[in-house]
Amino acid sequence: MSFVGCCTKLSRSVKPKSLLARWVPGWPNALSRAKEDVDAVCANDPAARSSWEVVLLYPGLHALWLHRAAHGLWTRDHPFAARVLSHLSRFATGIEIHPGAEIGRRVVIDHGMGIVIGETAKVGDDCLLYKGVVLGGTTTRRGKRHPQLGDHVVVGSNACILGSIEIGSGARVGSGSVVIKPVPPNATVVGVPARIIVPAHARFDAALDHANLPDPVSEMLRSLAGQNQRLRDRVASLERRLGVVPVDGASEERLPFDGDELPPVHGG
Repeated sequence: MSFVGCCTKLSRSVKPKSLLARWVPGWPNALSRAKEDVDAVCANDPAARSSWEVVLLYPGLHALWLHRAAHGLWTRDHPFAARVLSHLSRFATGIEIHPGAEIGRRVVIDHGMGIVIGETAKVGDDCLLYKGVVLGGTTTRRGKRHPQLGDHVVVGSNACILGSIEIGSGARVGSGSVVIKPVPPNATVVGVPARIIVPAHARFDAALDHANLPDPVSEMLRSLAGQNQRLRDRVASLERRLGVVPVDGASEERLPFDGDELPPVHGG
């Protein structure tokens, strides 16, 4: 289709008078929600020095506002115009949100370059998304195929949440994690593929401490190495009591890897 044809289709799909008649009564509510968005950014980003700075210079906020307009067009059966506005928003902010996605209130996109949110994704209220987050689908079939995030969910930088799975309210997704299974409320998941941290010692005071995330794999390896060494020590003690001479001193041999070289228990 030529550029002129696209413009003609866009003009036919959108009737300015009808849109104004629908949108003008909603301006007070829109301004109230915009103020909520600005306050949420100021509360979650210590680099924000003023409300005007946030309004003018935060692309994550601009992407959310443009998405609301695009989503309004999408729900009013103007899909082509919605996709055009979404595309312009992607070009301007580096954040790609499909106009069909549902975004809640007071959502904060911090350093949002590279974020991708799919058509059937849902993001609850008061969520915090860092740069590079992907809420993607895993099937080509139509229908709900993207993640469903509850309220107060924090997703770290470059994390991928794939498929039609639910992320419970209050959950935390560590940076770089790949989530392919549902996450219960208030849980913290890290790794590739993401695993729930057990025991649940990972409720952080900060929204998400990127430098202090536990590693469940290293904790398991450390635990197994410790158990193995304790068993070896017990066997050696029993051999000494029974007067059994170990073959070539095998029972006294220490493991070359005892877990001390693993990352600290609480990350970092």
